[in-house]
Amino acid sequence: MPRLELTAGTDDAGTRLDAYLAARPEIGTRAAAQRLIEAGRVKAGGRARLKRHGLRAGEDVVVELDDPVDAAPSEIAGAAAAPHTVVFEDDHLIIVDKPAGVVVHPGHGQSHGTLVQALAGRAAGGPPDRPGIVHRLDRDTSGLLVVARSEPVHAALSDALRRREVRREYVALVEGVPDARSGTIDAPVGRDRSDRTLVSTSSDRPRNARTHFEIREALARAALLALRLETGRTHQIRAHLAAIEHPVCGDPRYGGRASGERLGLERQFLHSARLGFAHPITKEKLGFESPLPSDLVAVLGRARAESRSAARGD
Repeated sequence: MPRLELTAGTDDAGTRLDAYLAARPEIGTRAAAQRLIEAGRVKAGGRARLKRHGLRAGEDVVVELDDPVDAAPSEIAGAAAAPHTVVFEDDHLIIVDKPAGVVVHPGHGQSHGTLVQALAGRAAGGPPDRPGIVHRLDRDTSGLLVVARSEPVHAALSDALRRREVRREYVALVEGVPDARSGTIDAPVGRDRSDRTLVSTSSDRPRNARTHFEIREALARAALLALRLETGRTHQIRAHLAAIEHPVCGDPRYGGRASGERLGLERQFLHSARLGFAHPITKEKLGFESPLPSDLVAVLGRARAESRSAARGD
């Protein structure tokens, strides 16, 4: 494990340990510095210190840095098992178009074949178990997401998300047709009181969540919606649409099983279609679009045929 050995100068006297480390290019952000401190990988004056420790002039600081990320054989195998399309890439970030069925990062029940492993050595920043991941998509949600290539860029993009400066737009086919052509679902969500594997508005620890929707196409038994996230809670779109009794078609966890079976869906009809933000380094305005995948195009065709049949009274 590489080590960073420093000595606080006269101008550093009184500086918080985490702020001092964040200024080093090898670390880059206060969040990264705090993770190292909390993991016991930083010593100041020969002792592990708290992040708020004030440095003394001449005090030695030793940091055990993360090992360089190399693609191990298992990760190379994971890359082969995690298909994806790179829409854009530069020295700072990657825009990925993820197909349905690919898990973004390792977690419960999925240790290999993830997008993180497919991008090993090219992504960085954030928690070590999910390097570069700024926001995620569910396994069976397809479409666009941004991945950072350094700790400072990860921090900048995460901050832009918190400030709601990243525009994320989705397309969903839902059961039934909402009463309003457009609207906002403003309902805090959190882990469901009865089923901890679900997210819902019935939670003991709800967090603010807002989803904007607009009907793109009203059909006989379904509606094609354009959705824009203002916040980005886990399963937010799926939980919000279930809360207004228009679950995503093909989403068995949130009430869309019947429509999925009727339309021949093998996953939820939810796609991350547009992504836009200012580049954290160049400040250039970036915008990306992902067309509806072929499986969802086919399902939409069946829903339209169903609607035409209903109109004829078949």
